[in-house]
Amino acid sequence: MIRLHNVKIPLDYTKKTLAQAACKKLGCTQGQIACCEISKKSVDARKKNDVCFVVSLDVTLKNPQDEKRIAARLAPSEGGLAVPYAPPAIPKLRTVPALRPIVVGFGPAGLFAALTLAEASACPIVLERGQDVDTRTRDVQAYWENGQSAFKATSNVQFGEGGAGTFSDGKLNTGTKDPRGEHILRTFVRFGAPQEILVNAKPHIGTDKLVGVVKAMREEILRLGGEVHFGARMTETVQRSGRIAAVRYEDAQGTHELVTEHVILAIGHSARDTFSMLHEKRFSLEQKPFSIGARIEHPQSLINQAQYGAFASHPALGAADYKLALHLPSGRSVYTFCMCPGGSVVASASEEDSVVTNGMSCFARDRENANSALLVGVGPEDFGSDHPLAGMFLQREIERKAFLLGGRTGKAPAQLVGDLLAGRASTQLRSVTPSYRPGVVLSDLSELLPGFIVASMREALPLLGRRLHGFDHPDAVLTGPETRSSSPVRIPRGENLVSVDCAGLYPCGEGAGYAGGITSAAVDGVRCAEAVLAQLA
Repeated sequence: MIRLHNVKIPLDYTKKTLAQAACKKLGCTQGQIACCEISKKSVDARKKNDVCFVVSLDVTLKNPQDEKRIAARLAPSEGGLAVPYAPPAIPKLRTVPALRPIVVGFGPAGLFAALTLAEASACPIVLERGQDVDTRTRDVQAYWENGQSAFKATSNVQFGEGGAGTFSDGKLNTGTKDPRGEHILRTFVRFGAPQEILVNAKPHIGTDKLVGVVKAMREEILRLGGEVHFGARMTETVQRSGRIAAVRYEDAQGTHELVTEHVILAIGHSARDTFSMLHEKRFSLEQKPFSIGARIEHPQSLINQAQYGAFASHPALGAADYKLALHLPSGRSVYTFCMCPGGSVVASASEEDSVVTNGMSCFARDRENANSALLVGVGPEDFGSDHPLAGMFLQREIERKAFLLGGRTGKAPAQLVGDLLAGRASTQLRSVTPSYRPGVVLSDLSELLPGFIVASMREALPLLGRRLHGFDHPDAVLTGPETRSSSPVRIPRGENLVSVDCAGLYPCGEGAGYAGGITSAAVDGVRCAEAVLAQLA
């Protein structure tokens, strides 16, 4: 099979169109082609009068000799013989370990770590402080509908089966070049994700479909002999002679201890009590840069028009996305993150008396508004302390201030872009209706966010509006705060992904500071599971 790169095809392509494009690239006739399929697809909207798809084509010729001969004369940039997909080689253990490995946390990193261990016959034990995805969905919906009175600190957007990514856009594109990335996508498809995530250059599952996928993965872990305990919050690690010896956790029945020699710590970026426990036990923790800002919300129709021009309503395109970034003269970076086409801004607090925002889309991406985080980079120099958890303290301070500005109800402070640029509080909405539930309180974000963040946003918005027409529209709504873009802490690890302080402990995923998004966290989960299996073998 030959894989052709960078083939332009029209939006209204057909199988015949694909074959014709392949023949032109290969210098063959359609009669020589046995099969021609798209293996990767993206939108090219650089020319607004000629929006098209750019694809990779997998072409099988009827004559294998023709295939080899034609592939040999292609330049590497044009294509060549396709390399068949090979899953990671995970050896199976001959017997279940006497001391079974423990996975703490059941977000993308913990989920894939546990699945990898289970498929290798290691029968892992998973401790997840939150609830199963069905219970969690009901709890989250109640919070969104009723506000603070329905908030549950043990079952929310941050904590529970599937992690924070379950209530997001389910974006699977990543900057990591790790070959395990394709394994992650294929695993999602195996457990019910749409087949097109293997083809689209910017794949996403959507919250509505991701819920079923993570449940199916959990059921497979159980079928293979693993255990998953919900409502089980790890409270302490036990070390002896510099090695992990046990973990203690509490649930509705009381406090328990599990003896083990291997723990994958996939706690997520919001497990603040766990970070505090590790600090008290003198684990090495490092301050880590992250970002703070607000969710910016526009009509999806405005984004479609800005990106696709006359093709904005073409049914083959769907809701347009964007990704913007710049560096200001001050040295600050300002960028958009976790863009959710046709989505909603959602309440994502994990602590009492706090307000946190995030973005979410269903698979169809068919809601009225588009939103993304508009973030400003912050670093240790902004934390005001050399305490390793100073970034976490800054997050908490802002989130609690937002709770007060929102009237102590769970509503979020919001401001129109035009008012932010003019330096005045917002008093009425205009053409954009904010989607955040349980609602917004019009405010002045300068009362919420540090001055340098507001100043950076003011400076950046007009510049970003030049790159994406309408991005700085005065009616666009900013809802804040967005504080959980990534972990404010890194848990150092050394050779073989093991903690620098404790043999047998594997800091893993986004919470430990080694991932940024569903796919990279899942990849890190697989890597840590492989490291554990190497020790068990």
